[in-house]
Amino acid sequence: MTQEKSQTDRLKTALLSADAVVIGAGAGLSTAAGFTYSGERFETYFSDFGEKYGFHDMYAGGFYPYDTPEEHWAYWSRYILVNRYMDPPKPVYQTLFDLVKDKDYFVITTNVDHCFQKAGFDKKRLFYTQGDYGLFQCSVPCHDQTYDNEEAVRRMVAEQREMKIPTELIPRCPVCGKPMTMNLRSDDKFVQDEGWEAACARYERFINAHKRGNVFYLELGVGYNTPAIIKYPFWRLTAENKRAAYACINYGEAYCPPQLGERAIAIGEDISAVLCRLSKE
Repeated sequence: MTQEKSQTDRLKTALLSADAVVIGAGAGLSTAAGFTYSGERFETYFSDFGEKYGFHDMYAGGFYPYDTPEEHWAYWSRYILVNRYMDPPKPVYQTLFDLVKDKDYFVITTNVDHCFQKAGFDKKRLFYTQGDYGLFQCSVPCHDQTYDNEEAVRRMVAEQREMKIPTELIPRCPVCGKPMTMNLRSDDKFVQDEGWEAACARYERFINAHKRGNVFYLELGVGYNTPAIIKYPFWRLTAENKRAAYACINYGEAYCPPQLGERAIAIGEDISAVLCRLSKE
């Protein structure tokens, strides 16, 4: 039996025998789905910005100190459109959904691109811990509320010229008039609105209700930028429940604590390939 076959069999066994599945997803899952931020995809959507400002990937463009808010929002509106309102090139999220849709599942993710809901995952079973590209918030913030931004973003993209949006399209807080910003966790100004708090409570209830029994903690594409959100809790929860299983699938960066023994599966391959094999099984 090949190592790939053996690992796929172990994943299949863990998934089929699970009473509940907890998915923890990081940036590597969206990368596997084709949401890459450099190379061909950057050139397709941001070659004009790259030529003018000298950066070569979308992340760098997000941190560039633009001279005017018109330039800032020209970049960010296009970035949000491409990475939030467009579908990823590969159906990785759909494959994952097909694998767990008949299970009692919950998803916790640091991703902010909305791919889970677009693939059919139940909104009430999702906890986006770090925000959502599809939401604006006050930059102050003067109040704890977020605002859907699709209409504003699409208009900014449609009306931008020479990498600037019209001044009247710069988003401003409807309460205090200060500039709006994305609802992304980067400092202590991140707004945890009513929806965020409700999702957090639902996730905690799910975890507490499944501390015993056959629980499968499936970690996909999670690195070490924020390990305390998904990785470390998954290790602890698996260690505390002798009937639980844990899998870490992450290209080139898969690790399981040796204390978990045979209840842990580490696969350092492309997530897309692993999920495809599992779905065929």
